[in-house]
Amino acid sequence: MKSASLTRILFSSTLLLALSIPALAQQGSAAQPAAQTAAQPAAREGFWGRVNPFARKNWVDKRVDPLKDRLSELDQVNANNASEIKDVDGRAQAGIHQAQSTADAASQAAAAAGDQAGKAGATAQNAAGRVDQLGATVGGLDQYRQVSAAEIAFHGSQGILSAEARKQLDDLAASLTGRQGYIVEIVARAPGAGSLGLQNSERLAETVKRYLVAEHAIPVYRLHSVGLGNTPAAGQDEAKPIRTGSVQIRLMENSLAAIK
Repeated sequence: MKSASLTRILFSSTLLLALSIPALAQQGSAAQPAAQTAAQPAAREGFWGRVNPFARKNWVDKRVDPLKDRLSELDQVNANNASEIKDVDGRAQAGIHQAQSTADAASQAAAAAGDQAGKAGATAQNAAGRVDQLGATVGGLDQYRQVSAAEIAFHGSQGILSAEARKQLDDLAASLTGRQGYIVEIVARAPGAGSLGLQNSERLAETVKRYLVAEHAIPVYRLHSVGLGNTPAAGQDEAKPIRTGSVQIRLMENSLAAIK
């Protein structure tokens, strides 16, 4: 009786132990993840969620490093752009300076050309003035004006110069020194009818010419003479015959006298 009860107790205990082992095992397995979960740090979540204080710097670095790379890239791009802008600005300034220098050189060349044109215009005007002056000179080559006049008296028709006549010719020759564009007109008259009067007047004219050439070296081409015989001078009475010989001398000058 006692053995049967003891056997029933042992059987019940064994059954209870068998049934409790799986439950304990189940509780142990359930407790182990909980313990592991409690022992392990909390999961790292986003910046605005729960973050492990020990993992914050690494988490921030992992997210900031790409931004730093992008910022560095942007800084490099900005630096390159600034360098290119500076280079473009430098070339633009150089181009502006070169263009200004070219414009200044062109302005100076234009001013020099203007001066040259002004000088050329003045030269042309002077040349035109000289041409006009030369034209007036050439046109006036045969236009003479009287500068002085003298009358040489002779005794009869003899070609002998008196002291007074020689002095008159000396004074005339002195006035010719350095003079240009002149001629000396010699008009002689002498008594005698017909050819005799002509010969006598020509003799007197030659006497005057010979004296001027021999004594004063007056060029022969400047001496122009004519013998008019007994023809009376203008304003004289034609009815009165010529009693003595005379030579009228006129110094004539044209525009060449102004050309030195």
